[in-house]
Amino acid sequence: MTATPDTARPRTILLVEDQARTRQWLAGILLKAFPDCEIAACGTLSDAFGRLAAFRDRENRPPPWLAVIDINLPDGSGIELLREITACWPDTLPLVATMYDDDAHLMEAIAAGAKGYLLKGDEAEVLQGYLRRAANGEPAMSPSIAHRILAHFRETAEQTVPASSLRHQQPLSPRETDVLSLLGKGFTVAEAAQRLGLSPQTVSTYVRTIYSKLSISNRAQATLEARRRGL
Repeated sequence: MTATPDTARPRTILLVEDQARTRQWLAGILLKAFPDCEIAACGTLSDAFGRLAAFRDRENRPPPWLAVIDINLPDGSGIELLREITACWPDTLPLVATMYDDDAHLMEAIAAGAKGYLLKGDEAEVLQGYLRRAANGEPAMSPSIAHRILAHFRETAEQTVPASSLRHQQPLSPRETDVLSLLGKGFTVAEAAQRLGLSPQTVSTYVRTIYSKLSISNRAQATLEARRRGL
């Protein structure tokens, strides 16, 4: 039986990086993370726009399912490409891979539609893990970037959370404090359980107790509370 054009072709990843050696390095990371994909590599912004136009013009050829984009390109900013993909290619998952870890580039990329922000200074194995998480619908961010976003969110929240609500929180046990600390560092329940030598069910119970004692209802609030306590 002959496969249809859609199923016969592997999924495509658009990689936009102007430095040839870095582009080759990133391509290797992408292929290790997604060995069933093919890479459409570009070195300039105009080349990337041309690749997208070519996908649009080809029949039975879906657009790239993933785009990994550098910000600083010789003929413009990758932010322009992020905006184009967000507006015209909703089925493409756009991620940033850059050396910039400052707030200005980060916030601009997120505003343009980036679903992840990775730093090229991270280890290859770490980047592979973030890429796989992104493919599963999880936010993909290098740790320092996640900390920046949390710090921004904390500053905003601290201006709106009344101090009186903090005084009514019940004290946590040492084990509950351990769990809160791991939540604040971004660990999942399963990862926290492994770190503490407990079952995921036990850690889930601790999480529910923590939420009840602190009068919170989600991971973002738990992370803020962990940071407020210096955990």
